[in-house]
Amino acid sequence: MTEATEATEATADEAPPSGGRRSPRWRVIALVVVVLAVGIMAWVFNDRFGVDPRLVESPLIGQPFPALSLDYLEEEGTLDFADLRGEVIVVNFWASWCFPCRAEHPVLTAAAEVYAERGVHFVGIVYQDNADSAIGFLDDFGRGENYSYVLDPESRGTVELGVYGIPETYFVDTEGIIRAKLQGEVNPTVVLATLEDILAADGNTP
Repeated sequence: MTEATEATEATADEAPPSGGRRSPRWRVIALVVVVLAVGIMAWVFNDRFGVDPRLVESPLIGQPFPALSLDYLEEEGTLDFADLRGEVIVVNFWASWCFPCRAEHPVLTAAAEVYAERGVHFVGIVYQDNADSAIGFLDDFGRGENYSYVLDPESRGTVELGVYGIPETYFVDTEGIIRAKLQGEVNPTVVLATLEDILAADGNTP
């Protein structure tokens, strides 16, 4: 076997599945690479770190996250947010009928995978939607690592946080204090920038 033949076979072994369609694993890897690349750019241009027009002022910033206990979407039991104390939390309000939620979902799941080992827990709160539709959304678009999905049928979270439109995303530090609110569809730069700011303040750096 020649070196050229070996190289050709090795390339074939490493290539994505045929037919022009990449497997879910390839899509996840691609998303993670994009998120990491954006993160590096954010560090390089750190004079704009954490600045984005979607980050909005809110009287909740600097206040404790509400004492919520919400039922899991796909398993028995409830998620008590007090039990997440000690972790950075990203709380995202979403619904299956929300088109911006579909657009931002890959960003959130990729970020959840990147930050899973750094003590960041993502929580998706279903907003004015039924469980079957929400599960169907996750079946179509995927589930994140270290990512909990919960229901809010009585709109407790919606009322406590004053949610008036989705998507909305809240960033909570390890002490349970709300550090940022993001209105509208997230993008990788603002997610990474905000998380890095919070982790740095908590002394959790790479």
